[in-house]
Amino acid sequence: MSRTTQVVVIGGGQAGLAAGYHLRRLGVDFAVLDAQDRPGGAWRHAWGSLSLFSPAAYSSLPGRPMPAQVGAVHPDAGHVAAYLTDYERRYGLPVHRPVHVTGVHRDGRFLRVETGSGDWRAQAVISATGTWWRPFLPAVPGRADFRGRQLHTVGYGSPRDLAGLRVVVVGGGNSGAQIAADLAYGTELTWATRRPPRFLADDIDGRALFDAATARRRALDEGRTDTGGVASLGDIVAVPPVRQARDAGLLKAAPMFVRLDRGGVVWADGTRADADAVVWCTGFRPALSHLAPLGLRGRRGRIAMDALEGTRSVAEPRLHLLGYGDWTGPASATLIGVGRPARDAARAVADLVR
Repeated sequence: MSRTTQVVVIGGGQAGLAAGYHLRRLGVDFAVLDAQDRPGGAWRHAWGSLSLFSPAAYSSLPGRPMPAQVGAVHPDAGHVAAYLTDYERRYGLPVHRPVHVTGVHRDGRFLRVETGSGDWRAQAVISATGTWWRPFLPAVPGRADFRGRQLHTVGYGSPRDLAGLRVVVVGGGNSGAQIAADLAYGTELTWATRRPPRFLADDIDGRALFDAATARRRALDEGRTDTGGVASLGDIVAVPPVRQARDAGLLKAAPMFVRLDRGGVVWADGTRADADAVVWCTGFRPALSHLAPLGLRGRRGRIAMDALEGTRSVAEPRLHLLGYGDWTGPASATLIGVGRPARDAARAVADLVR
């Protein structure tokens, strides 16, 4: 069975819903294809204690402010998933799930979106699959020899799962700091980072990060000096649990080890630490395997984007990428940041299909 529409949006998380909101307002015929069996995107799969960097008022998608969570300044992942569920229903967005997209192909004047339940033909495609589904694990020597438990951020649930164990948390970003803080009280914790942790000032939240990313993008577009964006401020937002563990002296980072052995981790000077589990908080890569048939990746694996229309593929103008990071719009991987590039992508494809 093959269906035809003007625009297919691949991914029903926050980026896909933001795109759908703007496409609906523009009167475009579209479909959102989501691989998940329920609304909420990646937020439904996050660890239990994960919370936003900002209050609800600064964490909203276009058109619908996120309501505050009772008893919490920074909403947790469950609250965000419920908000996305309500958002999808409120605007009657045409989300089809579960639909697994396996490839996007050129098909004359159409793009053919191949799925496990039939093909879709569209004049334009917005890819909004995010990064959660493609966790990155570094090639550290001895990783295959380690006899303990290894899990990535995506597989971490709660401190109860590792209670009483000797745990090494790897990674100096936000997920590493938050999970290390989570485990600091009930495990024998080692927190390993490639460089000393850089905590942002305690009063900086997601709104300030969005402003910094936007200012950097504007400076680059205007040919001015690179402001450094978010990276110039630090790597770790001091959300309350991180701040509490840090101030209690429980977040003391060790340098990154050079290898693992059967029972633990080993540093360059031969020092080692026994471990029962390693939690790799080592980031993600864009989930773009469905675009492979288009042959768009450059030498470094990155799809070249139009300098003026930051979400549009240079080599395939009918394709827009949304929500993968600053290279697809300033702070576009965040709730507050995805609205503007979603609007721009929706307007561009609306002009194209009319």
